[in-house]
Amino acid sequence: MTGNTGGDAAAGDKLEDVASTLIEPGFLSSGDVAGNPVETVPDEIAGIYRIERPTHTSSPLVVASPHSGRIYPQDLLDTTRLDPLDLRSSEDSFMEQVLEGANQAGAPLLTALFPRVYVDVNREPFELDPTMFSDPLPDGAATDSIRISAGLGTIARVVANSEPVYDQKLSFEDAAHRIGNYYAPYHRALQRLIAEALEQFGFCLLVDGHSMPSSAVRHVRSERRPIDIVLGDCHGVTAAPLFIERAEDFFRDRHYTVRRNSPYAGGFVTRHYGRPEIGVHVLQIEINRALYMDERRIEPKAGIEPLKRDIAALLCQLSDTARQMAKDGTTSLRAAAE
Repeated sequence: MTGNTGGDAAAGDKLEDVASTLIEPGFLSSGDVAGNPVETVPDEIAGIYRIERPTHTSSPLVVASPHSGRIYPQDLLDTTRLDPLDLRSSEDSFMEQVLEGANQAGAPLLTALFPRVYVDVNREPFELDPTMFSDPLPDGAATDSIRISAGLGTIARVVANSEPVYDQKLSFEDAAHRIGNYYAPYHRALQRLIAEALEQFGFCLLVDGHSMPSSAVRHVRSERRPIDIVLGDCHGVTAAPLFIERAEDFFRDRHYTVRRNSPYAGGFVTRHYGRPEIGVHVLQIEINRALYMDERRIEPKAGIEPLKRDIAALLCQLSDTARQMAKDGTTSLRAAAE
């Protein structure tokens, strides 16, 4: 995806014209990585993303942490009304550490380095709240969704505690800059990793790793305890059932409380890239932050170490399952269920 700063994207233009200056042509309409070849990307772009690769890639597994970034661009710091701790409340803090066992499983780990409050890669590229901007948005921008109503579009209006991020309006050029220079390169890297798995194995399982505030599931209980883990495959649409079954069994065997697809079924990444019919499966994993961090101070707790070990073991198990399915030539949901 281009390094365009957004200067060529003008408010009021048609969305497809604006999009073509910021992200890959066809990206909005297709998550078909196999049908839209992606060129090689660097393993790191400072402040944007980092790919950590195993010594030898031996698995069709790809692991991503899209919301754990904590390098805050200066233009955000200059315009926010929030102090640093409140600004960080939307981070999936330390998830890149929780997921570091990806390399042990023979898989790459992709981490976004910028924060989701700056631009959220788990939203449609132009899922924008028009009330946040001083000028008109491009015709065709997604301006009406539950996420926008909650203040959590591609450019967030609020942080996790519902505090407004800004006390002034942004320009569409601000949004275009973030989409073109942060959102787009992250997705290009993700598309490339998926393409590499398809090229090597004819199959890919993407595990998209997130954390959830304990408050989000405080009243959602299982076995009389708060939920520890939420597994999402968009209600069976984005991955073979065996993956969510294996993950659920794994966590229950270790005495975690687990729910499927509620309250989180999968975000944009899960919906957009999960295409089992072409061999791309996506499973979203949400982990209760209370398991591993002090949510008020945003500091890791001792519980992060056993959690890291458990997640490493899970990724190895999912890796083995994906490798076997690739070997067997299993791609479709129907074949995977048989």
